[in-house]
Amino acid sequence: MRTLLPLVATIGLALFQFSNSRLAAEPAPAAVNGEINKICPISGKPVDPKITVVYEEKTYAFASDECRKKFNEAREKSLYSQLGGKAAIDAAVELFYKKVLADDRIKHFFDDINMDKQRRKQKAFLSAAFGGPVPWTGKNMREAHEGLPNLNETHFNAVAENLQKTLEELKIKKELIDQVMAIAASTKDDVLNRKPAAK
Repeated sequence: MRTLLPLVATIGLALFQFSNSRLAAEPAPAAVNGEINKICPISGKPVDPKITVVYEEKTYAFASDECRKKFNEAREKSLYSQLGGKAAIDAAVELFYKKVLADDRIKHFFDDINMDKQRRKQKAFLSAAFGGPVPWTGKNMREAHEGLPNLNETHFNAVAENLQKTLEELKIKKELIDQVMAIAASTKDDVLNRKPAAK
């Protein structure tokens, strides 16, 4: 059976696209193999190695104080931060998959999946999607779900229900849950590979 990129990722991609439209830039990771980035993730210019910030144990360098300020503002305003950052994403993914793997409507999609790898990938994806500092470069939702046999609205709704229950159980604020669920609903056509409804 083909690997199913869990439908929860649709929410993340939509939020990633939504947050990118509101922010000046979505920064790339600063440290690769322990080296500081040489290009500013905000301006695209060479960095000044004296202008840095440490965010979630990673150091990011910038071309100017203004770029560093934009980075910090983007982090503060992000849904990622409002949800609780890395610790919250980790907890949500762990709890979400417990629910998904117990749900007879959708658990069969994961029969042949390495769940440790899937959880790691999903944590990275959702961190980026919710406005974390490392961007997602994987497939979009239409491509990821293209050709999956028998994928339908029942499956989409099951994932959405499990996501909402996860967020509620983690005591996420209702207004944040509402935001996530509204964006999730907006991705249904892409996930189910339908033509968008005429406006």
